[in-house]
Amino acid sequence: MQITDRQKEEQLTPILRQAFRPLFLLGAGFSAIAMLLWGLALGGKLSLPVYGNIMFWHSHEMIFGFVIAIVLGFLLTAVQNWTGLRAPHGKTLLILTVLWAAARLMLLLGGELPWWLVAGVDVSLLPVAALLFGRMVLKVNQTRNLFFVPILLLLTVCNLLMHYGLHFGHYHIQVLGAYNAVFLVTLLMAIIGGRVLPMFTANGTQTPKVTPIVWLDRIALGSLWLIFAVHFLNLHTLLPNQIMVVLFGVSAVATGIRVARWKIWITWRVPLLWSLHLAYWFIPVGLALFALRYAGFDLTQSLALHALTAGAMGNMILSMIARVSLGHSGRPLQPKLIMTGAFLLVLIAALTRVFLIWLAPDLASHWLMCSALAWTLAYGIYVVVYFKVLTTPRADGNPG
Repeated sequence: MQITDRQKEEQLTPILRQAFRPLFLLGAGFSAIAMLLWGLALGGKLSLPVYGNIMFWHSHEMIFGFVIAIVLGFLLTAVQNWTGLRAPHGKTLLILTVLWAAARLMLLLGGELPWWLVAGVDVSLLPVAALLFGRMVLKVNQTRNLFFVPILLLLTVCNLLMHYGLHFGHYHIQVLGAYNAVFLVTLLMAIIGGRVLPMFTANGTQTPKVTPIVWLDRIALGSLWLIFAVHFLNLHTLLPNQIMVVLFGVSAVATGIRVARWKIWITWRVPLLWSLHLAYWFIPVGLALFALRYAGFDLTQSLALHALTAGAMGNMILSMIARVSLGHSGRPLQPKLIMTGAFLLVLIAALTRVFLIWLAPDLASHWLMCSALAWTLAYGIYVVVYFKVLTTPRADGNPG
């Protein structure tokens, strides 16, 4: 389907032709820089004039700076394929990108700025993106993908909670906003992963596509919705630990069975596949760690949370943007060999942040630095390798 005017398209700067171009490039680059700055700050080698404090900045920016940039880049690119309508590009995409970048600069350097100004700029991004996305989906009455709009708006609420909790000194509300956002993005990964991973695996390994089990998918996704709802309403502070153990345990088992059916063992020769599978496996691992913590095991919430963030999000995002950047720029799905090294580095970053800190807590500061460095190198490699891909016209000569 031809939905772009080639003549008009050629007048556009390539990086503004599709949302994945600026948002993947800037999001990945920002995450590499932010993680390096975080590591240096933890080591006492750097003092940053951040908005709020360094802990708030790290937790907020890795979610609402890095992850959200990639989510929006993916959704505002995919919606063109889903609807057959031209997705945000040109000036509209530039405004959205500048809004994202302005918020990142304000949170990094705006320690003296009024809180309402920083929060206002930062919080406005997701509703604007939801409006752009929702308008396209509604125009073609495509209700199947309309659920992304409430997810973006719920993430807006999570962002507001973090800013509100910081400014008014309610730390528990700040943490609530962060955890809500993590569980919501985890749900998003589970939904999108369930849609694409079986198909990617079948196409990449030339094997039959695994047929979904409807009741299993409903339990896996339904339990993740329930986990988010319980935390969003702050009910986890009222419910007995036994109920939380069952909730997280059932979710971990159902999600684990779901991903096991996609046969990771047939993907080892395809880096774009095994990296995605390993990323998805961190979801049941993280859920299981939450269950163990509620069961009384000596685990911190931070470890369980980082299995979902550094583990699932960090690995899945790198693998997905490596794939999407090639596919949507008219190139074969064959990343450069160095990207295999990047996939391994981000995996090392996750394993170090979660398991080595757990097994050797006396060396926690050392492991944190190692994890931050591995992450920085992984996403730095992506930026260097894909810079030309994202800033030049499609290799096949088509618009986009």
